[in-house]
Amino acid sequence: LSREYPLLPVDLLKIPIFSLSVGTSVCSFVAQMLAMVSLPFFLQHTLGLDEVATGLLLTPWPLATMIAAPLAGRLGGVGLSIFSAGLFLLAVFADQVSNAGIALFMAMCGFGFGLFQTPNNSILISSAPQNRSGGASGMLGMARLTGQTTGASLVALMFVVFPVDGTYASLYFAGGFATLAAIVSFTRVSLPEPELLRGKAKSG
Repeated sequence: LSREYPLLPVDLLKIPIFSLSVGTSVCSFVAQMLAMVSLPFFLQHTLGLDEVATGLLLTPWPLATMIAAPLAGRLGGVGLSIFSAGLFLLAVFADQVSNAGIALFMAMCGFGFGLFQTPNNSILISSAPQNRSGGASGMLGMARLTGQTTGASLVALMFVVFPVDGTYASLYFAGGFATLAAIVSFTRVSLPEPELLRGKAKSG
């Protein structure tokens, strides 16, 4: 706290839109890892699919993220809502639909996550003072890794607490974290835009 440029720039969390963006990022990556770590167990052990089929069914998620990211604009809250819906659909209907249905739900998760990630990263970096962009970038990485580590750890906990239904519990938790992230993201609408974003809007 006494350093002008600290390695962990906690002082930037005093900026409301910055701290909300960090919180949204953490929650979204917790949700992502809860789903991505637990789903292969469900696809192989519950549905009896082999490794190749499991990999193919997981592929729509990153593909949809790749497609959605360039189209994102400022649709962070909408993207997280789609992400949350996809997770809950997987939790409720994954054992009742065909492989095509599972692939569709995966694509929803990936598309929603892609819509969120790009604008959230942009808002997070832009909301910090320009001379603190390096620290803001570090906080972005820390939020991502904190969410991923927490999500993976929660999967292990879910499989201990719910030995039979660990994947379902993980997916419900993932949907809950994604919903929380969406709510936090929507609260940013009432906050003033970062100066850098306003500058881009004027120049455009």
